[in-house]
Amino acid sequence: MSTTAFHRRAVLTGTAVALALTATACGGSEDGKGGSQDAGGATHTVSTAMGEVEVPEDPQRVVVLDTDALDSAVTLGVQPVGAVAAEPGRPLSTYLPEKKLKGVETVGTIGTPNLEKINSLDPDLILSSKVRDEKNYDKLSAIAPTVFTETTGPTWRENFTLHAEALGEEKKAEQVVADYEQHIEEVRETLGGPEQAKKSTVGFVRFIEGADIRLYKNDTFIGSIFQDLGVGRPENQDGTGFSLDVSPEQIDKAQADIIFYSTYGDPEKADETKVTRSGLWKGLDAVQNDRAFRVDDNLWMLGIGYTGAGQILDQMEKHLGGSDA
Repeated sequence: MSTTAFHRRAVLTGTAVALALTATACGGSEDGKGGSQDAGGATHTVSTAMGEVEVPEDPQRVVVLDTDALDSAVTLGVQPVGAVAAEPGRPLSTYLPEKKLKGVETVGTIGTPNLEKINSLDPDLILSSKVRDEKNYDKLSAIAPTVFTETTGPTWRENFTLHAEALGEEKKAEQVVADYEQHIEEVRETLGGPEQAKKSTVGFVRFIEGADIRLYKNDTFIGSIFQDLGVGRPENQDGTGFSLDVSPEQIDKAQADIIFYSTYGDPEKADETKVTRSGLWKGLDAVQNDRAFRVDDNLWMLGIGYTGAGQILDQMEKHLGGSDA
C-alpha cells in the first residue's frame, strides 16, 4: 500500500476522523479545495454545489456515487474504479455496455455508500450530488477531491457539463451534446416535425409496487427529454413538479395521444396487470390508437445521462416510427 493510501485510510478511523472533519468542514480540506492531492500533480479548480474544489487534470481512479455520474463517466470514455448500485444485489447498470463496467467495484448503494470500500480503492476523484450524499461530503472529501452537483434527474445536462469539467473531458462532452441535439431533431421528425410534435400530447405512466401510480411531470429526467423534443404534455402533467400520483381507479387521468409506461417491481403487485386490463385504460386515446408503449423501467428511470437518453430516443423512434423496439 502506498503512503498516500495508508494516510487516507487512517484518516477515516478513530480520532483521526474527527480531526479530518474539522479540517474539511468548510470545503473538504485545509485549503478549502476539497480532498488531498499528490504532491506535484497538475490540478484545476471546478465550481461545485459545495464550493470550489481542486481536482486532478487527468484523474485515473474515479468513484461515482449516482447513476447520472456513472453514465457521464462511461459516456466520456472513463471507466470508474468504483460505483454504487441502485439497490442491494442489483447490477450497476442494465443499459450501459458490460465491457465498460467490467472490473468496476460496487461501493454500496445510492445514498448509502460504503466509505471504507471507497477508501480502499484509493480514488483520486469522487463524483456525486448534494441531494444524495451531503451528509457524507466531509468524509468523502477526506478520501479524495469530491465534486457534487446540486441534485439529479432534470438537471442531468448541467450535471454532465460539471462531470466533464471535473474529468477533464470538455472536448468530448461538446461532441456528445451535439450528437444528442441531432438525435432530438431526428425523433422530432418521426413525430411529423416541430408543429406536429407540439400538437401531440405525450405522457409517462409508472406502475410502482407498494405505491400509487405516477404520471411523470416536467421536473424529471424523462420530462426533460419530452421538453427537448418539444412535444405537448397532458395538462395535468405539464409545468413544474415531479409527478401526479393516482390510484388504479383514476388511470383515466393518464389521457394522452401517446403514452409510454413502465413498471417497478412485480407487475401484479404494482397494479400494472389490473390496470392495463381495465376499461378505463382501454378507453385512453393512446391505447385505442395503439400508441401506448411498454418500456424498460431500468433504462427510462435510471438511464440518467446522455447514453441513457440516447437509448430512450432510439426506443421512441422505433415505437413512433412503427418498427419493433
